[in-house]
Amino acid sequence: MTALHADRTLECEGLACPLPVVRTKKAIDEMNYGEVLEVRATDKGSVADLKGWASRTGHQYVGLKEDNGIYRHFIRKAEASGTKADMKFPHTATNDELLARINAGEKLNILDVREPAEYAFGRIPGAISLPLGELEEKMTQLDPNKDYYVVCRTGNRSDLACQMLTERGFKSVKNISPGMSQWGHFVEND
Repeated sequence: MTALHADRTLECEGLACPLPVVRTKKAIDEMNYGEVLEVRATDKGSVADLKGWASRTGHQYVGLKEDNGIYRHFIRKAEASGTKADMKFPHTATNDELLARINAGEKLNILDVREPAEYAFGRIPGAISLPLGELEEKMTQLDPNKDYYVVCRTGNRSDLACQMLTERGFKSVKNISPGMSQWGHFVEND
């Protein structure tokens, strides 16, 4: 097996979204062009989160190795001219705005892009589970002409999901912020 080289290792074991991305951004900012950062995380959501962050910012997501539940992400810092500003999706709704629509009896399409275990232990009633890592392959099952409210734990994964959907021609997508971490209302669970 080929030995993998990283110029720096960032320990993110035990951290959940958005912390692996926040810490990765800070570490990459401190590195030189062309250097490789290894991010070690235990959150399965980090796979989609870090790939998406690298894609949005222009850094190269070199690859992923999984060792006994630890996801080892390798990201190469891009040259300054090759980076892009980390854009936030402009169309949002708050938890309270979503709740008001639910309480008004509106039929809503709510996509929950968290990992299946997160979804199972507490979700907005009626939300459809579509983990961010599966969105690319399964978005053909969605109608691009419908309205979608996209939720995750903190609004970061759902932000990326909204960007992906919009890039594929979805007309009306809103990111629910701050997401399930601040959802103080009724939930369904398995």
